[in-house]
Amino acid sequence: MTTHDIAATAALPLAPGRWTLDPLHSAVNFTIRHLGIAKVRGRFTGVEAGLYVGRTADEIRVTATIDLASIDTGNPDRDAHVRASDLLDVEKRPTMVFRSTRVSGEGGDWTMEGELTIGDVTRPVTLAVEFGGLVEVPMDGSRHAGFEATGEIRRGDFGLDFAPGLLGEVVKIQLDMEFVEPRSA
Repeated sequence: MTTHDIAATAALPLAPGRWTLDPLHSAVNFTIRHLGIAKVRGRFTGVEAGLYVGRTADEIRVTATIDLASIDTGNPDRDAHVRASDLLDVEKRPTMVFRSTRVSGEGGDWTMEGELTIGDVTRPVTLAVEFGGLVEVPMDGSRHAGFEATGEIRRGDFGLDFAPGLLGEVVKIQLDMEFVEPRSA
């Protein structure tokens, strides 16, 4: 083990193995401008994610699949319109998939680089990640780790360039994720 490996392992105190998402304490949220003057906030409720932790930070991998039809902006009529063929077209683009390619940082602040695929378009995305900590749950003894990741994408980069002027080009993303440590750890 090199000095880099020891530092990377000590900086992020996560047990090696496949961590599972705690969906009841996780959220995928977004914000987009409407008419350039107001923000529409929403979330996706259909999320599957996994975290694989190796012996070093270089071996950390995160994957997430988001069901685009699970969009919830608090307005069912708007959500139905966003799912339609003139906007997201969830029949052609049912999911959004993220796969990390590199994780770096230390302490509570990290950067995760990866690839985001919406429909048949894949683009690089970088997320700022804050490690919220690791805690043992008193009820069952399981250990949970919390993370907040933020970033932004440009709709046009993914061929989602509908309604220019009506909807903003930039979509801000906020992920609040809680993962459960593997039982064998």
